[in-house]
Amino acid sequence: MNHSGMKKRWISLYVENQVGVLSKISGLFSGKSYNMDSLTVGTTEDPTVSRMTIATVSDDETFEQIKKQLNRLVEVIKVIDFTDVFVRMKEIMYVKVRRCSASDKTELFQIAETFKAKVIDYGRDSLLLEFVQTATKNDAVVKLMKEEFKSIEVVRGGSVGIESISFMER
Repeated sequence: MNHSGMKKRWISLYVENQVGVLSKISGLFSGKSYNMDSLTVGTTEDPTVSRMTIATVSDDETFEQIKKQLNRLVEVIKVIDFTDVFVRMKEIMYVKVRRCSASDKTELFQIAETFKAKVIDYGRDSLLLEFVQTATKNDAVVKLMKEEFKSIEVVRGGSVGIESISFMER
């Protein structure tokens, strides 16, 4: 793979909602040694159709190949390249912080306020926060929290996206 021109790419796929489609698509990636940074899938307004959002890092040539191969799959209805499109894109992330002192908790409430997170569970010495942000903002939160707190557990759901109606940023 050509490492010049490597950049983050986003693909949205409409696929038939049936058994084996997810493994076929992830198999296409792993079979070609393409890495998926994130993959989310869920049904749409049509229960027979699912929409997948895939993040990967590649060069232009490789990315074009990926899109062609996805388009060839019978179960793929439509491939949309989100890379240079105005898209609304968010990722859900949970961060559990254990072994908190009183001052840690105060700081966590400030972090929650700053990053528009919700404190969704609370224990004597632990806190659970929920973030719904862009993957980039969530990356920044994880970096900050790893530096600030002794014991954190992070679970991320992967990004979902939809084309913007107005031309606003991601």
